[in-house]
Amino acid sequence: MATTTHKIGWLTACFLVIANMVGTGVFTSLGFQLAAVQNTWSIILLWVLGGVLALIGAFSLAELGTHYPDEKGGDYVFISRGLHPFLGYLSAWVSLVGGFAAPVAIAGKAMESYLLPFGLTNTRWLTVSLIISMGLIHSFSLRHSSVFQNVTTIAKIAFVLSLLAVGFYVSPSMANAFRFDSSYQSEIPTTPFAVSLLYVTYAYTGWNAAAYIVSEIRSPAKNLPRALLLGTLVVTILYVCLQIVFLKLAAVNALTGQANVAEIAFSQYFGTNAGRWVSAGIALQLVATMSSYVWVGARVTSRMARDFPLWHVFQHENKHQIPVRTIWLQTGITLLLLFSGTLEQVLLCTSFVLQLMGTLAVASLLRTKRLPTDFHSPLRPWLQWAYIVFSLFVLAFIITDKPTESLIGLGIVLVGGLTYWIKPPKSIVSSAKQSANVEPERT
Repeated sequence: MATTTHKIGWLTACFLVIANMVGTGVFTSLGFQLAAVQNTWSIILLWVLGGVLALIGAFSLAELGTHYPDEKGGDYVFISRGLHPFLGYLSAWVSLVGGFAAPVAIAGKAMESYLLPFGLTNTRWLTVSLIISMGLIHSFSLRHSSVFQNVTTIAKIAFVLSLLAVGFYVSPSMANAFRFDSSYQSEIPTTPFAVSLLYVTYAYTGWNAAAYIVSEIRSPAKNLPRALLLGTLVVTILYVCLQIVFLKLAAVNALTGQANVAEIAFSQYFGTNAGRWVSAGIALQLVATMSSYVWVGARVTSRMARDFPLWHVFQHENKHQIPVRTIWLQTGITLLLLFSGTLEQVLLCTSFVLQLMGTLAVASLLRTKRLPTDFHSPLRPWLQWAYIVFSLFVLAFIITDKPTESLIGLGIVLVGGLTYWIKPPKSIVSSAKQSANVEPERT
């Protein structure tokens, strides 16, 4: 197997995790949570719990990634080797559209909305130009990708830290949303609290980003766990602090039910112009998020294409081992979705199966034999079982709340399952069975 001539360090991999996680969710979720959960301690607990769950996932993927240090593809490889190639194929199939292309298109559409206060025209063509430009940037070499990702992620972090610095420096507004009483005791053990946690888990998605490109990381046994765990921990701290700032700057009735809570909070305290610039900052920080999805997503499809004859045309890599064809396949799907007007429907239809595939990735660790060279996830398998149980809880809520969309998502999986048999690989099942590194976990 060819190896990349340039590899990234732990800091770039950490930036990739942060960029993947910090999108629009943290700037929008609070308004929906406040409709049912208003105690500040309850809000903080929601975001801390989300961080804990993401850390469990990061621990699990750190061990899986270091178990397969020469592989790209992340969940596809983990599920194929640990559970079954068919399940891995379904994971890659779902990820191609719902896991990577759709989020880039949705982020682009969100960027257009955040730029509306500036009266810009033709924002759609600005988005198209940006998506194509990112496809070009990631098509040359890992060095090009890492430089662009580092610069845009530093800008993202600087923006968030600026919000926190201003928010913590000023005094609370006269009509702030702080509520530090004992009402949290009655809020936490309720269904609305559980539903509010769903918004949080969405905001935390992306903690596994670096595991998709483990073969492109220097000294992955050391640097992959550092990137996954540090990136997730940093994002958790940023998320909790941001919620405190939003609650500090605006009243409950101004934030409740609103999607643009960051803009509202700063507008309420500092005036309309401040809110407009916050909106612009959120738009610009989405560039790093979109870039991370372009970088990571192409690796999944190209790795799957290597195993399946039906997709062999997309296994091609350039002289720097960059999967250019899958980058442009994903870019093309992104542009189609951007102009289709059905982005929200795509996201709703795939949210159930994406959550399911993420759960299977964590579950695959339970059937992967631990090697001395692997990063050792603490409290294995109990942390993994805790994650699986909670994820099943989330899946139950999704299918109850969105039964039609969830069934459509399962239908998409079924279509993918049928394509598996068009040109099935002859060796993948036997090679998986012969792997000396797979055996059931004894608890």
